[in-house]
Amino acid sequence: MTRLLAILATVVLAIGLGAMWILTRGGGSDDKFAQCRSSQIAGGAAAIGGPFELVNGKGETVTDKDVITEPTLVYFGYTFCPDVCPFDMSRNADAVDILAERGLSVTPLFISIDPDRDTPEVMADYAFNLGGKTIALTGSPEQVKAASKAYKTYYKAHDKGDEFYLVDHSTFTYLVTPEDGFLEFFKREDTAEQMADKVECFLKQAAS
Repeated sequence: MTRLLAILATVVLAIGLGAMWILTRGGGSDDKFAQCRSSQIAGGAAAIGGPFELVNGKGETVTDKDVITEPTLVYFGYTFCPDVCPFDMSRNADAVDILAERGLSVTPLFISIDPDRDTPEVMADYAFNLGGKTIALTGSPEQVKAASKAYKTYYKAHDKGDEFYLVDHSTFTYLVTPEDGFLEFFKREDTAEQMADKVECFLKQAAS
């Protein structure tokens, strides 16, 4: 009986150590950011993001490589948005400020999904009013659609016969770096402090 208990104890210990190894090694994954992730992406992180070509506030055509030169919080919205976009972009800016206090530099990037109204001039004013390092981009309907498709976002304008039309759209914020591409997305309920903590985790892992 004693020997049987000893064998069972050994088996339980082996299982426990195996589980611990899996947890600490990310299940054998080579994802160096595994400990920072809290979201599950269908198809993996590589399925989100990619090249885009848009227009900045000066009317210049820019690519993702021109604007994503450091860790960046990417958000798709529109300037006429009455409540969701202003809240989300303000929160993103707060997260960037918190990270700056921790010695980490991150850029907020706003991409319009309403190119009919969001001209380069409108985007320049929008970025200026948000302050900080905010970059605001627009483009042709085709350019905007391509960028949205790359990031798997959704948008659909209401009847444009009404000059005050609204645009339904997804509200995720994406953390992207020039070296590793898309890393994580944030939901509307995430606070600026929570975002800052998560971004800091990714950036520390990237530097390790």
